[in-house]
Amino acid sequence: MASSLECCVRARAEEFGFTLNDAQRSALMALQEMTGRLSVPSSVVDGLPGARWLRRVRRPMPVQGVYLCGDVGRGKSFLMDAFYDCVPIERRARLHFHAFMQAMHERLAPLKGRRNPLALVAADLAREVRLLCLDEFQITDIGDAMLIRGLLQELFTRGVAIVMTANSEPAGLYPNGLQRERFLPTIALIKANMVVVPFTGDEDYRLAGSAEGAFGVSEQAFPALFRALTTDSGDGADVSMQAGTTLQASAGRSLQARCYRNGVAWFDFAELCAANLGKADYIALAGQVHTLLLSGVRQFDETSLDSACRFMWLVDTLYDHEVTLICSAAVPIQHLGHDGLLDGAFRRVRSRLTEMQSCVEGLVWGERAVP
Repeated sequence: MASSLECCVRARAEEFGFTLNDAQRSALMALQEMTGRLSVPSSVVDGLPGARWLRRVRRPMPVQGVYLCGDVGRGKSFLMDAFYDCVPIERRARLHFHAFMQAMHERLAPLKGRRNPLALVAADLAREVRLLCLDEFQITDIGDAMLIRGLLQELFTRGVAIVMTANSEPAGLYPNGLQRERFLPTIALIKANMVVVPFTGDEDYRLAGSAEGAFGVSEQAFPALFRALTTDSGDGADVSMQAGTTLQASAGRSLQARCYRNGVAWFDFAELCAANLGKADYIALAGQVHTLLLSGVRQFDETSLDSACRFMWLVDTLYDHEVTLICSAAVPIQHLGHDGLLDGAFRRVRSRLTEMQSCVEGLVWGERAVP
């Protein structure tokens, strides 16, 4: 007989018009087993004879997390989110990995100079959550690589159940990264404490039903598109009245939009991706808009890898915050990396842009305007 958790997740899938495939069913089984191993709630212990003594000697049961990995659009995030919504655990949190790391840096900052600050942060987090779901786990720099190792070790020790989604198996994390050998113990830690469930198959659910190349609009259409997206405000204001609006980034920085009104912002690519911005800036921006128009996306080569990385951060952050992103570029997205330079890295970007822009019909990346 199917459990209530399984029934709930399957029902959620049916709402979106599909049934779970073999990989997703295997992942759901691993998630159910993990849920069953979670430590007994404190309320149960409180009702037992000798509860005061039990609270002093009780240690969290070992709980294996679940690591969902596979190519973009295979349903990893959907399954994790459906599980998160259905699982009967009150103390839980679901975050994009970028946002999680930003929060950890913010918690660590006041503890500078304290002994073993990671243990203090992990202890606080373990008191707040029993289940932690992290979407799009990836390591891009040695600083985060070292931080996540200690943090995961502390959280595993404290019995926090962790679910991650990632595009690569643990062995493929941080490829060709600076001092990658220092990250290898983290890979071993993940393998020892998490059940790795690969999502196989060729179908990208985000691309299903979309036309090849339908990823954006020509920049000439942006003024009309901006007006169309903001005409429901009823204020009768002209677009130019709010041209040059400044929006807030992190750490007191500001971002100059070409136009802004009622949660719709139009930015030049150079302002958001050529400038020295980070993930925290994009998170701050995502909190101020529901739709973002980005004009002038360039083709990336060996001289513009920093801009390419920021573009990927921007897409990931906006996607996770459910912000619609509409882009214009001189080339189709499959050619953004010159000579195939970024083919692998942009698979996720292409998939997510397709999903975010599916509400804008008849748009073709850099080829024709809005009808």
